[in-house]
Amino acid sequence: MVALNHYLIFCLLFALNAVVSAHNITEILSGFPEYSDYNNFLSQTKLSDEINSRQTLTVLVLSNGALSSLTAKHPLSVIKKALSLHVVLDYFDPKKLHQISQGSTLSTTLYQTSGNAPGNLGFVNITDLKGGKVGFGSAAPGSKLDSTYVKPVKQIPYNISILEISAPIIAPGILTAPAPSASDANITALLEKAGCKTFASLIVSSGVIKTYMTAVEKGLTLFAPNDEAFKAAGVPDLSKLTNAELVSVLLYHSLAGYSPKGTLKTTSSPIKTLATNGAGKYELTVSTAGDAVTLHTGVDSSRLADTVTDSTPLVIFTVDNVLLPAELFAPTPLGASPPAPPMETPGGAPANSPEADAENSTAKGAGHMHAPALLTALFTISATVTFSIFLS
Repeated sequence: MVALNHYLIFCLLFALNAVVSAHNITEILSGFPEYSDYNNFLSQTKLSDEINSRQTLTVLVLSNGALSSLTAKHPLSVIKKALSLHVVLDYFDPKKLHQISQGSTLSTTLYQTSGNAPGNLGFVNITDLKGGKVGFGSAAPGSKLDSTYVKPVKQIPYNISILEISAPIIAPGILTAPAPSASDANITALLEKAGCKTFASLIVSSGVIKTYMTAVEKGLTLFAPNDEAFKAAGVPDLSKLTNAELVSVLLYHSLAGYSPKGTLKTTSSPIKTLATNGAGKYELTVSTAGDAVTLHTGVDSSRLADTVTDSTPLVIFTVDNVLLPAELFAPTPLGASPPAPPMETPGGAPANSPEADAENSTAKGAGHMHAPALLTALFTISATVTFSIFLS
């Protein structure tokens, strides 16, 4: 009985932590119209999903006026890189800002984790300038502290802190070398360079590359199996498939819409793929463990291995296994007939868009994710614990 009580108490504390720690950056900022442009760009670039999937971070927000100097002159792919430099992977509230050890610290940002930041350009320099001022700047040698702390916006202690700063933090080269636009992207060249030559060859020979290029302007996410994946045990001989079946398999490795890793990490519902059509769902489900993301088909699964490119609105990942849709490869019950494959190449599919001072911050308390089911479970566990202790 004692062991059971301990277990139930552990479950209760775990559930409480889940409720307390959840946050939604777009909901929080929706209560502050002075940051509406910043909030809008977090949504457009899907940085909001990455922020919502993490804990212990600080978001450095800019007022609409301060942000305009950055957004008025640059494409969305560059804006995403610049804003990711404003998401610090550590918790800084006003008190901590003025208690920085030795007066200065270099902190990691989302830009550093993207793999696109050379050297230490993905770090920011936070320096206590005394006299109540705190400066922010790039960690690159010789960079100036061009931005200063303005005020706190919202704090959920040790989970997320939102602080306003006076001006954008700009790392050297982050604005001068924009990524190519989606229309300029050579998908096959990117795939071949990433070790996905077999997949690249298949999408060209089957004509699926044309579907990809049509979709890319509105957003495209690709899961490209590496060459070794096609040689793995259990992978069907794709040459024995009909052309329509092969097209379905290849389209099953893509989503209509821009879904970077952060978006996938926050996805709980099945995802439609470009293969989705009236003859079958052709959906994927997603599971996460820490920063790892795994795709499930109902027949097999594969983790996201590497990011080949992440340039809004195109993102390409490599995966370790060929994704086999259940509509074509699930074991067929005795006496049943497999579903008929689509008769022609789908021209597109429904877009996948998984949507979407402490006193001062407490006054506008929006932003906690609502979890009625979890709360119901909480009360149930609480009652069970109490009843069990009473009986013991």
